[in-house]
Amino acid sequence: MSKVIRYLLLSLFACLFLFPIAWVIVSSLKPQSELFTYPLTILPRHAAFSNYPTAFASGDFPLYFANTAFVSVAATILTVLINVMAGYALSKYYFRGRNAIFYAMIATLMIPLQAIMVPIFLLLKSLGLLNSLWGIIIPPAATPTGVFLARQYIQSIPNSFIEAARIDGTGEFTIFRRIIAPLAKPIIATIAIFSFMWRWNDFLWPFIVISDDKKMTLQLALANFVGQFQINWANLLAMTVVTMIPMIVVFILLQRYFVAGLTAGGIKA
Repeated sequence: MSKVIRYLLLSLFACLFLFPIAWVIVSSLKPQSELFTYPLTILPRHAAFSNYPTAFASGDFPLYFANTAFVSVAATILTVLINVMAGYALSKYYFRGRNAIFYAMIATLMIPLQAIMVPIFLLLKSLGLLNSLWGIIIPPAATPTGVFLARQYIQSIPNSFIEAARIDGTGEFTIFRRIIAPLAKPIIATIAIFSFMWRWNDFLWPFIVISDDKKMTLQLALANFVGQFQINWANLLAMTVVTMIPMIVVFILLQRYFVAGLTAGGIKA
């Protein structure tokens, strides 16, 4: 009986968390006038599928989609590579100051982006990366959360695997590529999911770096639906549904590794 109650409660919470997503999808099919009718309607009386082509026609959304996809994929690859390599070095290499470096990385979690926004902006300006997609990708490539999760997971990999490979004369990069990376798939998938969703939904940093309309991301384009005196909710909801699809697909593809990666991150150092 306790198991039945547990599943009922979990199902209830799942419905509560899925309700906003379902509401956005249903509302995206309503005309602008029906969104504010009283009494409120759950399903649209007259499905307005025209909201989607109208929203696409209101801006260069294929280009915005391509920009966001490039930023998200490139940033995810770079973030996974840097964080996993840093986690490997901080867990399997023994050198003076290793723990100090790790704790210093974790301490940066207490520094909000707003506190370092101006110095990073000036640095990007001096490097000529302002108004560039690489200016969005590079600064947050190494994340303390990703390094922490990678380090904690890689610590659970037996040292005997690495020592046996070194005895056989295997190089360090080959050990990382053929031993560490395959065994660290759960944490790689976890970091990839976090990084992709964060970059896909990021608004603040692209808003600071990008000023050219041709280099805008989807989140910047969605903000354009908010006018000075009114908001085109029908088009905004339609494009919001479109922007949710890639994140859902990525999570579905990598979800089998997700739980394993998170639970392994709790292993004591």
